[in-house]
Amino acid sequence: MKKNLITAVLYTIATTLLLGVVYPLVITGLAQLFFKDKANGQLIQKRGEGATPQTIIGSRLIAQPFTGAQYFHPRPSAAGTNGYDASNSSGSNLGPINQKLVDRVKTDVAALQAENHSGPIPIDLVTTSGSGLDPHITPAAAQFQIARVATVRNMDVKTLAALVAEHTEQRLFGILGEPRVNVLELNLAVDEKYPIKK
Repeated sequence: MKKNLITAVLYTIATTLLLGVVYPLVITGLAQLFFKDKANGQLIQKRGEGATPQTIIGSRLIAQPFTGAQYFHPRPSAAGTNGYDASNSSGSNLGPINQKLVDRVKTDVAALQAENHSGPIPIDLVTTSGSGLDPHITPAAAQFQIARVATVRNMDVKTLAALVAEHTEQRLFGILGEPRVNVLELNLAVDEKYPIKK
């Protein structure tokens, strides 16, 4: 009995050190060595002017709200009280006949129709993702918003459509996932190339 207890305690200590300390440190070190950008959250920084340091403005991996008519809008979010809360990632878990969900979708549809006037609304603009933090929208959702953004920015629709196409990521290896547009990266590109003239 005493021998079995000592073996169990030693085994627990050894596996705790190996799997709880050594393994995470090795994986973290390898990630920092070979995939530094991805391991650190794929942060997007804005270059400072002169001696001003760079400012972190977001991550390629986490959505953030854009509400102005001059920007492409992301999917709705149920993460946290106001959405897009990375510390409270979740979906709404509301079923398709839940009245709260039905009312929210009706409100979103009415707002999108009033703001965009672009035909049928892509489903991802009125449904939340499982995490509430999905940084991507479908190409159809981006195209749906082109006319609004182009009008506010006083630019040609075809020019903006070309920029959306340029920022559309295709399926990985041609078969995995779906085509998608990173909303933050697209909005940054629009701001850089076609700033609103004041």
